[in-house]
Amino acid sequence: MPITRILSLIVLVWLLIGVVAAAQRGYFTDRDQTCATLGTLAVTTVAGPLNYLGVNPKVDNCELPTPSE
Repeated sequence: MPITRILSLIVLVWLLIGVVAAAQRGYFTDRDQTCATLGTLAVTTVAGPLNYLGVNPKVDNCELPTPSE
């Protein structure tokens, strides 16, 4: 098995663990979807197994850029 397949598998498992952690925290339930809640969902997913080691990433606020005219 080439190293790229092994790394891809590790990344996939890492992200799946992050998705499970986000689901357990209720981030996929029906509630206000703001930039901050979507950011928290994203960083929780990326943190992967670190969520189970005490990491609790959150995005408190964020500003979306406004389009220029």
